[in-house]
Amino acid sequence: MGKPGLDFPGFGVGLVILRDARILLYKRVRAPEAGYWNIVGGKVDHMEPAEQAARREAEEETGLKIGRIERIGVTEQIIDTDRQHWISLLYLARDVEGEPQLTEPDKLSDFGWFPLTDLPEPLSAFTKAAISALPSAECSQRSALSDAS
Repeated sequence: MGKPGLDFPGFGVGLVILRDARILLYKRVRAPEAGYWNIVGGKVDHMEPAEQAARREAEEETGLKIGRIERIGVTEQIIDTDRQHWISLLYLARDVEGEPQLTEPDKLSDFGWFPLTDLPEPLSAFTKAAISALPSAECSQRSALSDAS
């Protein structure tokens, strides 16, 4: 049958989690983009609605309770170095409860809340695409923070 993302384009989701003008990022342990800072996300299971997959993946990876989310875009990532190809729906969550945890240490090694004006490096291509897809209100807030620095 083959593996999504490796043998044929995979279908995934990503969730930008924002709190107090900060984005929650996790550092990846495995490909694609091992060692890069990334938003939470993963693959969509067969017969699983994408929005539900985004919420499930985020809750599994962070331990947070995810409330209302909104779709903000689509991205296609072809990562030559890892020979992976993913098409993903991007979502945004501002409604989250709890404190993030490192619940999947075999997949993620570190996490933190980062101002949109001071992001860690290296940042995954997937995360850069998600940040670019943020609504203009978030971008205005990001610009205002940059101007104040």
